[in-house]
Amino acid sequence: MNLFNIVEEIEKVDPEFNERVSPRRDAIKNITSFGSKVAVAALPFALGGLFKKAYAATPAAASVTDVLNYALTLEYLESYFYNQGTAAAGLIPASDKAYIADITDDENAHVKFLQDVIKQLGGTPVDSPKFDLTAGNGSGNGPFKDVLTNYQTFLAVSETFEDTGVRAYKGAAPSLLGNQVVLTAALSIHAVEARHASAIRYLRTIRGYEEIAVWINSTAGLGNDTGIALVNGNYKGEDNVMQGGLDVSKLMDSNGKPIGQIDASAAFDEPLSMQDVLDLLVGSFIVH
Repeated sequence: MNLFNIVEEIEKVDPEFNERVSPRRDAIKNITSFGSKVAVAALPFALGGLFKKAYAATPAAASVTDVLNYALTLEYLESYFYNQGTAAAGLIPASDKAYIADITDDENAHVKFLQDVIKQLGGTPVDSPKFDLTAGNGSGNGPFKDVLTNYQTFLAVSETFEDTGVRAYKGAAPSLLGNQVVLTAALSIHAVEARHASAIRYLRTIRGYEEIAVWINSTAGLGNDTGIALVNGNYKGEDNVMQGGLDVSKLMDSNGKPIGQIDASAAFDEPLSMQDVLDLLVGSFIVH
């Protein structure tokens, strides 16, 4: 669920977005105490109410609705992927079904949340496009053609989807610092999505499919650590070690040695823009 990215894109097309929500002290009070009252899974629906309040006075601008429909399209993809996987007989081992079931429920909830928010803003949710989980642009014969019959391939595609989604949060975080309402809800959802990525990486490792960490470990010149060269583009830039003008790889660890490339790049997720994501998915997983 790329909620940080959603808010960032909304702010690009509606500069008054922060002004619409930030002054609502009662809403801020309710959100900040929300975590002690309900499960994290319910937070998207609280944020839906926030959007409704922010735009209640006037119909939502078409461009704002377009941004939310873009996010909905991505959630359709993830929801479709996991629903197809859980429905595929014999694909998911019994020991892993609880992991995948939880992720499936989350993605279905995200779809419902975005549909409700768009309707609350007076817009019309887009219909789900046609997907090709083999990444074959409708041919059903793409590079991941056994995605629903080979659990190793299924987890590889899942990891790529989850890692790609989490990266989208990085770029929007600074723009949310002055908006406690949206930041609190978005951080809660972001944490859940990051756990999805870690869980899938863990499953790939314990199954012996790939020896990887539960976070992205990049080497110099190669952001991708999945062992799947076909998805190098999804990890482009993840090998970056420069943060705020500082080469983090040269910082010293507790033993007085530079922490190095892998640990430095692992400490930070790099952003993906809307266009980055569309370039990666449309014409492969999203049929064009």
